[in-house]
Amino acid sequence: MQKDPIRIVILGGGTAGWMTAAGFIKGFKPEFASVRLIESDEIGTVGVGEATLPQLKSFNDFLGLNEPEFMRDTNATFKLGIDFRNWGREGDSYIHPFGIHGQAINGVPLFQYWLKARANGHDSDLESYSFPIMACRNLKFDFPSEDDRSVRSTFAYAYQFDAVLYARYLRRWAESKGLQRTEGKVVEVNLRPEDGFIRSLTLASGEVVEGDLFIDCSGFRSLLLGQTLKVPWEDWTPWLPCDRALAVPCDRAGDFTPYTRATAREAGWTWRIPLQHRTGNGYVFSSRFTTEDRAAEVLLAGLDGKAQAEPRLIKFAAGRRKQSWYKNCIAIGLASGFLEPLESTSIYLAQMASDFVMRLFPGKDIDPKLVAEFNRTIDIEYDRVRDFLILHYHANQKPAEEDPTGLWRYVREMTVPDTLIEKMETFKHRGHIHRYRDGLFAPPSWIAVYTGQNILPRNYDRQVDNMSTEAMLEKMREMQERVAVNVEGLPTHADFLRDYCFDPSAKMMQEAGNV
Repeated sequence: MQKDPIRIVILGGGTAGWMTAAGFIKGFKPEFASVRLIESDEIGTVGVGEATLPQLKSFNDFLGLNEPEFMRDTNATFKLGIDFRNWGREGDSYIHPFGIHGQAINGVPLFQYWLKARANGHDSDLESYSFPIMACRNLKFDFPSEDDRSVRSTFAYAYQFDAVLYARYLRRWAESKGLQRTEGKVVEVNLRPEDGFIRSLTLASGEVVEGDLFIDCSGFRSLLLGQTLKVPWEDWTPWLPCDRALAVPCDRAGDFTPYTRATAREAGWTWRIPLQHRTGNGYVFSSRFTTEDRAAEVLLAGLDGKAQAEPRLIKFAAGRRKQSWYKNCIAIGLASGFLEPLESTSIYLAQMASDFVMRLFPGKDIDPKLVAEFNRTIDIEYDRVRDFLILHYHANQKPAEEDPTGLWRYVREMTVPDTLIEKMETFKHRGHIHRYRDGLFAPPSWIAVYTGQNILPRNYDRQVDNMSTEAMLEKMREMQERVAVNVEGLPTHADFLRDYCFDPSAKMMQEAGNV
């Protein structure tokens, strides 16, 4: 047993900093670890990560947060997936759901039966077998069923919220549990001469904050891991050339969707995220293929409602630090790496990293084996998210008339990582998806993007031949009907929110018009 608690110093607030702080306060007894967070109100945060993945609900449940209260305080809505528009060709639309494409038949995924049916001339819509997709298409929502036999059990859900409000909510929660927050700006990082570990941080006030383990949540600056400890950056911009984003909120208007929308544009893509009090919008684009003025023009022209501010420019580069844990410093969030928010992975990657820290938490003497395992796992997560994002770009089929800037030809013809080539070739053989012990995206996610962007296998799993074509088609029709009937019985997303967590101060109903 250690005599003194391990002193953890978190540099930076924002979503990453406060998620990490809240997790540590919940996960560690005070006699084991003391947690102190340093942030400066003078330093802004990116604050546009408004769309999440279902893993965030698990984090909130771990903290014991009250879901309706959390949703009211962050103006949150529910999210069942992402609607991708114009990514293959203009006019295309597919949804990446947080769930499966129909329930398995005799232990074989329905997707394989769909492939056989298609090969035999029965070309039904794959989306019609997916409960979460059809709920999205019909603007419906309800919680998943606990009955595994029901089609209503075949999905999970996430949130769309105001990321700044979420960080504030976590701050209030963490401080109520005893977290020590220090307002201050770091002016010097002091290293131990004997081994180069971080010894302390000197604040502008003159205070010196010592620690045993330092968590770098300083955002793109990466003050501790990047600037001070000189951990090199691995550049992924040749594969993910978008390096700018313009973000702007607008008045609530249009469909109150239980999903995020990502629409391919001439030099990148735009997002649309409906919250209770407003709609979040942005344009992720490449400065190699367009100008900031043209990007602003495209973004503003596509808003549902009146812009509430001037578009805010954010500059970034896709990539990551070669090591996220080095010596006694761990970078979490943007200080560790950045991948554009196409699949809402930014908050997830911060959550996952803080969770791994808790699992591998060291003593005051840091074990290099724990450091190596943490970095291995982080590398896997980033690599597989990277490949998944590249797939969206690389699998486009836009002709010259739909590609005025040349971006889409570039990403279609570029050389992609060998890991992605292997995944694509395996899928094209007979629809097989790699199953990983680690990593975020499961087979239904890959199937949604592959099929949505017209990449289909040459064959199917021969296990489906154990059932006659007639019996197979009948079971598929039954599943379509069950999905349709169950979706029809759901409340609308807007009605569910009104009854569950509506904040009257957000004036959602008034601003949403006929919602």
